[in-house]
Amino acid sequence: MVSCLFCGPKLAACGIVISIWGVIMLAMLGIFFTTHSAVLIEDVPFKEEDMHNDQESLHAIYGLYNQVGYNCFIAAGIYVLVAALSFCQIKLNHRKEYMVR
Repeated sequence: MVSCLFCGPKLAACGIVISIWGVIMLAMLGIFFTTHSAVLIEDVPFKEEDMHNDQESLHAIYGLYNQVGYNCFIAAGIYVLVAALSFCQIKLNHRKEYMVR
């Protein structure tokens, strides 16, 4: 019988802990970027040409803020998938302990 078990219980537990931390941190960063936090201006990829005083450049910078925020939410979603995979690995490890050979 083919098993989908590819990591041990300690590695799976570590994957869950790191995934929970990643989801919390990236979700908070996504919220702060989509609310256009001024503290995070250094992490927004804009050029010097984007820093003009007209209204169009302000919308462009807000668009960059939103794009970085969406990227953070996507990365948090990937961490949720890694946590689910690690949880499945823990379940498979527990099932393996109870199997009789």
